Amino acid sequence: MNRRRGPLFWASAVAGWAIIGWGVRGALIHHLDTKPPDLVRFFLAGDIIHDLIFAPVVLGAGVAVAWLVRGRWRAPVQAFLIIAGCAALFAWPEIRDYARVNHNPSSLPHNYTANLLVVAGAVLLGVLVVTWLHRRRGTRVRRAPDTGVG
Repeated sequence: MNRRRGPLFWASAVAGWAIIGWGVRGALIHHLDTKPPDLVRFFLAGDIIHDLIFAPVVLGAGVAVAWLVRGRWRAPVQAFLIIAGCAALFAWPEIRDYARVNHNPSSLPHNYTANLLVVAGAVLLGVLVVTWLHRRRGTRVRRAPDTGVG
């Protein structure tokens, strides 16, 4: 398929590369604070961890959920896992106390593990309420036909 990219694609590509360039420039100018060698190691390690560990685990979990949860509960379970998983990923640095400062007890003042559980419970409640409302109204989410591929 030969598709031409329009002006919006090229404008967003130029803007994206400009923002990346601005960030690299800032990292190099403020090298005492950013420590470019450490920054490069951080990005490379993050890329390796993402590509070799995190992405395969998430894809495997997605396949397992699709295989184990059938019918009308598949979409709500997937919605809960996606939203709660993003919240857990976002809260991970606080849960691990990465920003703890020894002489500043207000640097991480909350129990972030408990807070994550509260957020996951709220997400679960929200998913259950939306599912119940959809079922009560008789509306169904349109599903793509199963092609048997993949």
